Amino acid sequence: MSSLAQQPTLFSPIQTFFNEAKTNFNQIPAERKWVLKEISEYVSQKKKLGKDIELTFICTHNSRRSHISQIMAQAAAAYYSIGNVYCYSGGTEVTAFNINAVNALKNLGFEITAINSSSNPVYEVKYSLQTPKLIAFSKVYTSMPNPQKEYGAVLTCSQADSSCPIVQGADGRFKLPYEDPKLSDGTPQQDQVYNERCKQIGLEMLYLFSQVK
Repeated sequence: MSSLAQQPTLFSPIQTFFNEAKTNFNQIPAERKWVLKEISEYVSQKKKLGKDIELTFICTHNSRRSHISQIMAQAAAAYYSIGNVYCYSGGTEVTAFNINAVNALKNLGFEITAINSSSNPVYEVKYSLQTPKLIAFSKVYTSMPNPQKEYGAVLTCSQADSSCPIVQGADGRFKLPYEDPKLSDGTPQQDQVYNERCKQIGLEMLYLFSQVK
């Protein structure tokens, strides 16, 4: 939820990750590029009109994929110096920002700190010293501080897509499902799967903002 008036300096590991990721856009399947370009066109249109660009990433529990997408998208917008971008996340139910997703983002260089110890902790997320902290916690997508109208809704799981045939208040609706890393919880592959999902989402969010005109 940060406005980017000038190009911030991303934390070095995040900058390095994006520098490498942008050489791998050819790894994104054509059908996903098509959806990402649709979202970038939505962003471009808002930009041309001089309007704030608000994107809410939605999955059922607002626990993993939607949070990762929100945070990666905000950092990717900063990487390409695209201002007035505000990224949010939400669910159709409330749970908590999953600790495995938190740790995977930390591994890529994001600074994430819990500011309380409730069952649904509130986290502060930093990716640059020049930008305001993101505030991350699980919430229903219509809850404050999320936008209530004229925002783009990006559905990051097929279950949220089916349960949100109409997204309240959105003026753009995009289906961009990701495989749920939850399937690896408690297995020897857990950390690897979460890291791979973070990198996949980061690559795609970077491509999205690389296409903004």
